[in-house]
Amino acid sequence: MTYLIRGRDGRYTAAVDAVLAAEGIAVTKTGVRVPCMNAVMERWVRSCGAELLDRTLIVNQAHLLHALREYETFHNQHRPHRALGAAAPLRPLRPPITEPARLARLDIRRRDRLGGILHEYQHAA
Repeated sequence: MTYLIRGRDGRYTAAVDAVLAAEGIAVTKTGVRVPCMNAVMERWVRSCGAELLDRTLIVNQAHLLHALREYETFHNQHRPHRALGAAAPLRPLRPPITEPARLARLDIRRRDRLGGILHEYQHAA
């Protein structure tokens, strides 16, 4: 670990910062009166834990980094987010299909990622 982003809670004393600095870890404090900085990251960590790490047996550091990169790509480019109206952060939501002829011949394809832990669903071309 190279960096640690932490809040300004009184539990983190100068002694904690000194121990981290001795290990070569740079400490960055979150902004003053900016509670959402922690909330967004805590939500991502919780989602990553529940959707990926709780279901995966990690073998080594290279495996962990690969799994985290795959999850990050999935999270930002495919996973629907409730706050974005079921769109992904880096992909806008497609307009709904309302034509009965197109609805009758929908072809949905599933692509598994990370050995089937994560699933992507797309319309076939």
